Amino acid sequence: MRILICEDSALLRAGLVRLLEDAGHEVVAALPDAGGLEDRVAETAPDLCILDVRLPPTFTDEGIRAALALRASDPALPVLVLSQYVEERYASDLITASATGRAALGYLLKDRVADVAEFLDAVGRIGAGATVLDPEVVAQLLTRRALDERMSRLTERERTVLALIAEGKSNQAIAATLFISEAAVEKHITSLFAKLGLEQDEHGNRRVLAALVHWEHGSGASPTAAPTTPQNGTNR
Repeated sequence: MRILICEDSALLRAGLVRLLEDAGHEVVAALPDAGGLEDRVAETAPDLCILDVRLPPTFTDEGIRAALALRASDPALPVLVLSQYVEERYASDLITASATGRAALGYLLKDRVADVAEFLDAVGRIGAGATVLDPEVVAQLLTRRALDERMSRLTERERTVLALIAEGKSNQAIAATLFISEAAVEKHITSLFAKLGLEQDEHGNRRVLAALVHWEHGSGASPTAAPTTPQNGTNR
């Protein structure tokens, strides 16, 4: 896979290049800031862009704005955003902007890079079209936002299944996590999307993103019990 990196830390940038190249990927560019990013993307045609949320010169939201600009110019371009800690507003902005498209999306904490196998697995799945959200991001989006009336229809088990879906877990992985059958997982998924008013289709990423947008921008919200979200950090 052809990958472009935009990361201001020279040490982390070099580490990512080495890690990805050792895994058989081609790093087409490794940039220290977002200056000229769109031109480099046009020149190198990467299959995936990895960006830090905070980049020079202000180290505030340059990275997320660059990611949003890339998605605006090429909605099909997979993007993986790395953050030192959960930037809830930035994650919400990216998720909201991506909700109408079908491109892959990733938002991971930098700590995940230390688990090489897990990080490379996430990179591979995002490049292949999956949505991978850090469990900490999912937890905050679930617990710090008022849930709308549709979310209040869900059972505790359905909210747990929804959180696991948003983390990018497969039905098989959800079944293993909850110690239930895959048939039971499919039943929960069918029920929860029906309750949320989300049409069943083949685009799992679109359904996950749509659910997250509902949580972020729901109206007439009524508080519900905070869902239990597994915090094992695995996305399989």
